[in-house]
Amino acid sequence: MKNKYSFLIETAKIILIALLIVLPVRHFLFQPFVVRGASMEPSFQEGDYLLIDQLSYRFSSPERGDTIVFRYPRDPSRRYIKRIIGLPGETLVIEDGNIYVTNDDKKEKLEEDYILESETFLGMSVSLEEDEFFVIGDNRGASFDSREWGSLSSDYIIGKVFFRVAPFEKVFARVEAPSY
Repeated sequence: MKNKYSFLIETAKIILIALLIVLPVRHFLFQPFVVRGASMEPSFQEGDYLLIDQLSYRFSSPERGDTIVFRYPRDPSRRYIKRIIGLPGETLVIEDGNIYVTNDDKKEKLEEDYILESETFLGMSVSLEEDEFFVIGDNRGASFDSREWGSLSSDYIIGKVFFRVAPFEKVFARVEAPSY
């Protein structure tokens, strides 16, 4: 009986120590995310298991090209994954399937070799306020994003995609933002 009691005490200690380590890491540093849908193909496929870095944006600002996970502004209980295309203070012009960024009176076309060939979408122009981002999926024809519901406030950003854990053929791959 004494062995059984000491075994239960030791097991409880191990569980408590594990919780004291895992819970703060999950809550403050890294959070898991499973990709649902085709909006980020070919970069991420349905079922990819990712780790989200929740710490980096406390020390630096999100950058163009970062893939982020955020709470959907119209229903914060839902989480989405998209790529940051527009930064605060910029004006974006989207026409004939191309994105042009105007910042400080300089207009540049974004070269996006990572996206799937997409249908031509309607032209639009968006000016971002301070603390607003424009996010779009890499699979433009299958993405529900800022083109539909507008800019994203930084308050909704959970973190940036840091690491791909699964599927196994792409396991443990660090996720890098494209350079523009």
